[in-house]
Amino acid sequence: MGIKFEKWQGLGNDFVILYDDIATSDLAIKICDRKFGVGADGLFCPTKSTKADIGWKFFNSDGSIAQMCGNGIRCFAKFVQKQGLINKTKFSVETLAGIVTPEILDNGNVLVDMGEPVLEASLIPTKASNPLDFEILGFRATAVSMGNPHCVIFSDIDSEILAKTKGELIEKNELFPEKTNVEFVNIITKNRVKMNVWERGCGITLACGTGACATVVAGCLKGLIDSTTDVVLPGGVLNIDYRQDKHVYMQGEAKLVFCGELEN
Repeated sequence: MGIKFEKWQGLGNDFVILYDDIATSDLAIKICDRKFGVGADGLFCPTKSTKADIGWKFFNSDGSIAQMCGNGIRCFAKFVQKQGLINKTKFSVETLAGIVTPEILDNGNVLVDMGEPVLEASLIPTKASNPLDFEILGFRATAVSMGNPHCVIFSDIDSEILAKTKGELIEKNELFPEKTNVEFVNIITKNRVKMNVWERGCGITLACGTGACATVVAGCLKGLIDSTTDVVLPGGVLNIDYRQDKHVYMQGEAKLVFCGELEN
């Protein structure tokens, strides 16, 4: 018997989801390989939880453990409902970043309460003395954790060019002891921005849900954008709402690509 899986994508950020709780670092590297495996930005599987309706185990494509993934959690929500593991449209998921609550909407999109952003340097973590405004490689940046670390940079330089040329350097910068995701942002209007991302453990991806959330939080704190903003990514658009209760809500699509079985 091989390993049964489903391939899902959220705005082009793609994932392999296993039916059984057998995900490991080595398996993630093998399955996510785009030449010799299925090909994906990450691998995850459902797990049992004593703290929430269900839990998950998540690995980046390089085998590293991911605390949280915004696009992944939307795909996961629709997967577990499709499999009958959850029989309601709104439920709780235990992640390494805490309890996250997705809700499957009537239009097929998934609305996720991503919780409160973390802005304390030691918890992000970052060695920057002022996480809300510091210099890195000649840019002004803001560090935010949405369960995983982010470095957000607003610039007039094209965000796609910056992601390709500066992303990996910032990911591995000494200011981030656990490395970081890096978001480069161009402001279009007060409620619409263009964002390109270099993801920790993945590199360039078409979308990053937690990165979109971190971007809106950073932009609001700097007074650059509105609290409800559309984030335009290469793979599509996410609507982010940073509400008065300090929670960040993300809405976007999640779609099944195909089902398959991988030989052992």
